[in-house]
Amino acid sequence: MNYLQNLFKETVVPEFQKEFGYKNLLQVPKLSKIVLNMRVGAAALDKKEIESAKTDLIAIAGQKPVECLSKKAIAGFKLRENIPIGLKVTLRGERMWHFLIKLIMVALPRVRDFNGLKESSFDGNGNFTLGIKEQIVFPEIKYDKIDKIRGLDITICTTAKTNKEALFLLKSLGLPFKK
Repeated sequence: MNYLQNLFKETVVPEFQKEFGYKNLLQVPKLSKIVLNMRVGAAALDKKEIESAKTDLIAIAGQKPVECLSKKAIAGFKLRENIPIGLKVTLRGERMWHFLIKLIMVALPRVRDFNGLKESSFDGNGNFTLGIKEQIVFPEIKYDKIDKIRGLDITICTTAKTNKEALFLLKSLGLPFKK
């Protein structure tokens, strides 16, 4: 068990029970998964784009991503049906907790002009999404080895029923939200 898991069990769960009046430990919301999504629109024209994006995402997530295929052909974008145009990775368990530590402690502080995360980025069901414009904020990506700067979407899924519960959970775990 790592630092955040211990923090969750020993500090966050009792705070939740006191704040929201939960009687049972199983009522307390927890993290269920983290989904990383990288769109690679240029992959429709160049197959090397998807491969270099895949190596970056493997380095960031620590597991192999799944290719997302285009659903229909769009002539204006020079896009055909069933061409890989994106990658996604779903992290659960230990990898999820390790990625969250890396995100909070290393990646977010390296983002240029970072003032905190927006509280308005919740979806109404307790899930939080943030976008990172450059993959080079992660320490596994070597600046000299990349061919192109790519963005990354990160969705943190919780078992919380409301945004208020999810915000309390993520703040308690240490995500830096704007004041």
